[in-house]
Amino acid sequence: MRSATYITTALTIISAVSTAAAAQEPSGDLASEDISTLKAALQMRYDAALAATNDDSVISADGSRYMWASEAKVQCAIALGYLKSRARDATSIGKCGYAYDRMRMVRRPAPVPAPPPPPAPPPEVCGDQQPGLVFFDFDSDVPQADAVQTIQFVAGNAQACGWDSFRVVGHTDRAGSDAYNDDLSVRRAEAIVNLMESLGIDRSRMTVSAEGERNPRVPTEDGVRNPQNRRVEIRVSQ
Repeated sequence: MRSATYITTALTIISAVSTAAAAQEPSGDLASEDISTLKAALQMRYDAALAATNDDSVISADGSRYMWASEAKVQCAIALGYLKSRARDATSIGKCGYAYDRMRMVRRPAPVPAPPPPPAPPPEVCGDQQPGLVFFDFDSDVPQADAVQTIQFVAGNAQACGWDSFRVVGHTDRAGSDAYNDDLSVRRAEAIVNLMESLGIDRSRMTVSAEGERNPRVPTEDGVRNPQNRRVEIRVSQ
């Protein structure tokens, strides 16, 4: 099917070039009587046509640009051959100029844009439903020194991970009464909420709960102090 298209296009070009050649007079800079100028003009057209016929995008594209380039290359080469003996061949010069002009009129096909790069995978932390854990000293509601770093980590990944809400859960160890530990776990959770808000997380996205000593991280006997149980957990959801 493509061969038939090429044959039809070639016949059209031959007919067009023959009609143009009937005038036998080159135009523009090809009409110059200066042999050097004419030679330079013909050489430029030959080089451009040669480059086009070696261009894969021109060769594989639909349309007539490749055929016009081939015709220009042949006719310009003939005209240059005559000029070696300082003879002007009006027919080949006219055909060279006409085919070159038509070659330039045929637009190159627009390049196919490269597909966009795939989106970057989310950070591994996004799969963690409890990305933040803050510890406290005994009988204290003041977070330990590394708490800011932990909260910054959670806040810094919130957008990339699509975390919409945060549940802040306070805990205590098993030393002290249940009532005292319930109150202490609330104060610990509120301290972390205040810290999260100061680091850019909207308070409306946070809920507070307190479990006192009822859900220890490390099971112990009642009354036992354990630093792993004096904590606040930051749980997330999307």
